[in-house]
Amino acid sequence: MMAGIFATFALLQYPLVIVLPAVLVVLVSHLDDVYKLPISIRLGVQSIAAVGFAIGALPANSALLLILIIVGSLWVTNLYNFMDGSDGLAGGMTFLGFAFLGAGAWMSGDEVLLIECAAISSAAAAFLVFNFPPARIFMGDAGSVTIGFLAAALSLVGWRDGDWPLWFPAAVFAPFIADSTLTLLKRMAAREPFWKAHNKHYYQRLVRMGWSHRTTAIAEYALMLASGSTALWALRQPLYLQVAAVAGLIALHAVLALRVDSAWQRRKNKHIESA
Repeated sequence: MMAGIFATFALLQYPLVIVLPAVLVVLVSHLDDVYKLPISIRLGVQSIAAVGFAIGALPANSALLLILIIVGSLWVTNLYNFMDGSDGLAGGMTFLGFAFLGAGAWMSGDEVLLIECAAISSAAAAFLVFNFPPARIFMGDAGSVTIGFLAAALSLVGWRDGDWPLWFPAAVFAPFIADSTLTLLKRMAAREPFWKAHNKHYYQRLVRMGWSHRTTAIAEYALMLASGSTALWALRQPLYLQVAAVAGLIALHAVLALRVDSAWQRRKNKHIESA
């Protein structure tokens, strides 16, 4: 998957300010797959990549904006890795998410960004053939972390070039952003070591409640399609409809999260009563 993506970078002679940070991320992530690097090294290298990309590629007119861009890039980079815990999930998000980004670039006439998004989506489609439940191959950190970085980078490049407002890529990747962000906030509120591995994501709870990996993947694909289709439709609509679309997606994810939380609590209560 990475070979196909970086081959496209080379053919397009894509700007090094994006390619070099991505290379740095994939190298340290591969080393982590092999040697299990400390989080300080991984986060440190990711921070260098995010800072290099933000300074070199984006017009940050203030220190606050620059910090927000760097923090946002780091969050999207890592949330992709957090969500790569069920067969077919991250592969499906990559295929659909970058397909919708590519469609947005096409609507704006940005051919270079369209080709790069199409290349990432196509590479994910080939990967997904072998990763759909039951999976035979997996992304690993070299895949998921790098794809997360590219999701952040290309989303910001499209915003920089006027292809879309920032809400558009956020809506496209909303299923991943909502799950990871809500889970992180809940763990922080509970004073848990949120930086450590866990099984409390919403998709993980679905599996623990009896859903198969295949059923979970298909349900998540439906949510991804709903989010991406809504975002793409709203992209060329008047502002009030854009606001309504974003509000609708927020409400949808909130309702789904509450339903999973409610089902999980009922399951916990049932176990307590049976004990």
